[in-house]
Parts: sequence; structure tokens; C-alpha cells
Amino acid sequence: MSDEGRPAPPFPEQQQQPPGTTAQMQPVPDHGEHSYRGNARLAGKVALITGADSGIGKAVAIAYAREGADVAISFLNEVEDGEDTAKWVRQAGRKALVIPGDITHESHCRDLVQHTVRELGSIDILVNNAAFQRTYADIGDITVEEWDQTFRTNIYAPFFLAKAAVPYMRPGSSIINTTSIQSRQPSSHLLAYASTKGAISNFTAGLAEMVAEKGIRVNAVAPGPIWTPLIPSTMPSAKTSNFGAQTLLGRAGQPAELAGAYVLLASELGSYMTGAVIPVTGGEIMI
Repeated sequence: MSDEGRPAPPFPEQQQQPPGTTAQMQPVPDHGEHSYRGNARLAGKVALITGADSGIGKAVAIAYAREGADVAISFLNEVEDGEDTAKWVRQAGRKALVIPGDITHESHCRDLVQHTVRELGSIDILVNNAAFQRTYADIGDITVEEWDQTFRTNIYAPFFLAKAAVPYMRPGSSIINTTSIQSRQPSSHLLAYASTKGAISNFTAGLAEMVAEKGIRVNAVAPGPIWTPLIPSTMPSAKTSNFGAQTLLGRAGQPAELAGAYVLLASELGSYMTGAVIPVTGGEIMI
């Protein structure tokens, strides 16, 4: 075990079919279910979070609920994981809205925003967190269809959602995108994914300037290696066993360890921050 008792590599070699589920992971990720304590920093707010069934999105949903926000939980089709996130949100005394569907389609993104506003009354926080990746050693193995899916999930969807959400957002609202250390230190085997993460960082900066006069802040969090279902469902099993070992902390991060950054950017604590990217990388330097 590593610092604070968190698991360090080697992990058991493991493989799942995309998009992966939490229950099959060894060890099971820490989403802060038993550790995060809120301080009403988001009282009365409404958040829409994509990829909120598991991983970082789930940790953020739990933290936001314990900070006083109602949460719309968006995910593709991982219904069991999505309902578990909703359970934790409701246990915090907040409303949970579960909305499965494919965010690569603009029509679904519009429906997500409208459903959130209709059922929860507003949209104050948009967290664009859902992501798709695959690993390849040769560019010739990447199909156009998969390249398109990666871009539509990782960068088209944040555009679709921001476009739909901004008209409903009041001054003080916040858009938070999940980029990655891959945006600055791209790995060749994650060519498509890393390319989208670079685009997300630029999208964050440009959109921040575009909506500043509306009083809306736009920022991003850049995780390093984080132990989520995306890893065993998209990487070879041999790579999962040592995942995150090269960080200064000698381990992958846990989703719960990122929740505080998202709370900061959504709350008054981050009221002077826009166009920023916060690295949460376990000590890896973003050049």
C-alpha cells in the first residue's frame, strides 16, 4: 500500500470490454463514498456531469451532492453503475437525475441539458468528463470510424453541451472540462485520445474568453494516470498491472483524489479562475 493506504502497483492483470464497469476492477476504485465530507459550497446549485456512472465523474457527483448540489448523471449505457452513483447522491439528501444515452449525438446533448433544466430547475455547473480511448502501436490500425468516435465523444460532445447549456446559465455558473496530461505529454499509443485532450485544453481557453462577459467561468482539470474503468477496458492487461507506477507517488491516482479540484472550480473558492487548467498528475510535470 502507498501513501494514505491507497493501493499501488502491481495490480492483477485484468481486461474488460468497453466501456467497462467498476465492480469488475481489482482493486475497486475509491470514489470518496466513505471519505468525502462537504461544506455546503454548492448549496442550491444544479450540476450536469457526463461520464458520472464511474471513475472521476462518479467521484465528482458524490462530492457535489455532499456540497449541496442536485446532480444530473449522464452516461452511455452502464445502468448499474449509474444507479449506484444516484444512490450516493440521494443519500446526501440531493436530487439525482439518471440520463443514459450517447453524447456523440448533438440531439442527445440538447436533450440532456433541457431534461436537466426541466427536472432540476436550472443548470449552474456543466462537467464535460466522459471520454473514449483505445491503444494502438501503428497508425495504420486506427480506423477512420474510431478516430471519429474518439473526437465526437471527447471534444464534439463538450461543444454540443456547452452550446446547449450556456443560454440557461446565470452569472456565476461554471463549465469544467476534463483534459489530461496527455494534452502536453502525448503517448504514441494513445494518438487519437491525446489529440482530443489537446483540443479540449484549447477549447477551454477559447470558450472562457467567449463567455466571460456573461459571467460564466470555464476551466479544466488535467488528470495524470487515474484508476477508472477506462483503463482495464481499453489497455492491454499487461499494462494494467503496472498502471501509474511511473508517477512520483509510485501509483495511479484514485478518482476521489480529483474531486476537490472540481469543487474548487465550481464554487466561490474558484471565483477568480477562468481559462485555467489544473494538473492533478501525481507529480508528473506538464511541460
